[in-house]
Amino acid sequence: LLEHAWKGYKDFAWGHDELKPISKSFGEWFGLGLTLIDSLDTMWIMGLKEEFEEAKTWVEKELTFNKNVDVNLFETTIRVLGGLLSTYHLTGDQLFLDKAKDLGSRLMPAFKTPSKIPFSDVNIGKGTAHPPRWTSDSTLAEVTSIQLEFRELSRLTQDSVISSVFLSFQEVVNEVMKLVHKLPGKHDGLVPMFINTNSGQFTHKGVFTLGARADSYYEYLLKQWLQGDLMFCDSEKYLQKLVKDHLVCFLPGTLALGAHNNLSGDHMDLAVQLMETCHQMYTQMETGLSPEIAHFSLQHIHLCATAVQLSAVHNLLRPETVESLFYMYRFTKDTKYRDWGWEILQIFTILFLLMNFVQQRAIC
Repeated sequence: LLEHAWKGYKDFAWGHDELKPISKSFGEWFGLGLTLIDSLDTMWIMGLKEEFEEAKTWVEKELTFNKNVDVNLFETTIRVLGGLLSTYHLTGDQLFLDKAKDLGSRLMPAFKTPSKIPFSDVNIGKGTAHPPRWTSDSTLAEVTSIQLEFRELSRLTQDSVISSVFLSFQEVVNEVMKLVHKLPGKHDGLVPMFINTNSGQFTHKGVFTLGARADSYYEYLLKQWLQGDLMFCDSEKYLQKLVKDHLVCFLPGTLALGAHNNLSGDHMDLAVQLMETCHQMYTQMETGLSPEIAHFSLQHIHLCATAVQLSAVHNLLRPETVESLFYMYRFTKDTKYRDWGWEILQIFTILFLLMNFVQQRAIC
């Protein structure tokens, strides 16, 4: 399956951001070869050495960040910077670290704001940055989910001060977390979804979610603590508070990871229950795929009391459930979690083959 997917990308979208499998064409987001770079570590781990070498040659010969294009700080960090850093760790090839350092330096203008809360968008060729066109706010999840990559880039490059204007990679992202931790407007560790880049204050106060625009803030609290920064030692307190309010499918894996690293043992018990809920969001649908949003009736105690609104009858191939299944299987050794992940992959494969069949019939 992996080789089939890669062949499609190579044949119809080589060097572009994404493959459009139905139309056999490609789409661009930033024009940085997102799929290729995001797949490097997977190919290495899976032993696809020939495919890896082809992709490496593209990175060496074709990939350039000296281009007049606006990129999203968060998406570029987790996909491109993270992809390059992980591949460097796996291979030890200096090429990937050099590319990562170049990109990291070009993302730094995003942090040049009155509040030190970064802008959402950066022109990596011009060295300019700006908020979204419609607001001066940044999404909280985005500005607090880039710390792992920037801190690791600092550690690997041993940078101190890049210029008289900017701090090091690690210092700029640590400043963000220090500010967020001090801000008023939280509720039992839960945070609002937006933060203003001018004032450095939360906006849209009183609205809390573990979903889009806030989700990875909670996930990265734990991962930053595991990365070794003592300022995040109160992550456990936040996790214990937030799980009383919401269910989101990254959470079982996060709780299991915390329990595995000597946080509360109760977290694993809760992770097991939440994982079952996320699994049911797949199995209770006729297609076997989870909807984007499911509603649970508080008037019933059974999982069958699940409703899906028409606006949420779609699946965006989000990875949170499968990642949580990976953690749960690794930590518990219970094969049902591996089986559940395999079932999800099979459903995606069947639906893709069905769509391809329908398309071919239409052409004929």
